Amino acid sequence: MPEINFLEFGRKFALFYLPFLFSLCVHEYAHGRVAQWKGDNTAHLMGRLTLNPMAHIDWLGTVMLPFLALMMPAMGFFFGWAKPVPVNSRNLQNPKKDMFWIALAGPLSNVILAILGALVFMVVVVLAHQSTRFNDLEHLFYMFVGLNLILAMFNMIPLHPLDGGKVMERFLPHGANQILQQLEPYSIWLLLAFFLLGGGSIIFRPVYYATNVMMAISKHMGYVLLG
Repeated sequence: MPEINFLEFGRKFALFYLPFLFSLCVHEYAHGRVAQWKGDNTAHLMGRLTLNPMAHIDWLGTVMLPFLALMMPAMGFFFGWAKPVPVNSRNLQNPKKDMFWIALAGPLSNVILAILGALVFMVVVVLAHQSTRFNDLEHLFYMFVGLNLILAMFNMIPLHPLDGGKVMERFLPHGANQILQQLEPYSIWLLLAFFLLGGGSIIFRPVYYATNVMMAISKHMGYVLLG
């Protein structure tokens, strides 16, 4: 078993895992809150309408796999998920339309977090541009923005149980939706094949460019504010 560098583990924990955990909690909270707005109070009744990580933890997807990735850099990727927020469609007035907005709320919350992260970084540029820790802060915000954009794009892949499957359900004919539902038991294998065959670049390349653009604009605007 490879020796664990605890100093490096701590750095990655702060840089990757804490933003990842926070972003997952906001993602799931957004699903539950919009479901409540649409008439379904299930998430609240089950204690899921909160940002408390303990309410959203899936021990495999939120703890074991991410920690394994932090301890074993040779894995080459950082991946995980939270426990899905329960939604009872029978409580919704217009299930097909309402489920669209409930599903979209999660990825949209991550896009909003990415934008907020870039805006906060602009303030950091103004206040801490001469700090010896400025490069570390820039790296932290870069990872936060990029991570949230990845979460948004990944969850919009049009497969159940991902949010993208429920978003697409509103626009697809009944027959196509049935095919998506029948594929759900095999989704994990389809996603695995997608990434093994290089499909990850479809997600990561646009995210890489978008993150660079957002951070560059924030940094430039920060220096503009400095005069």
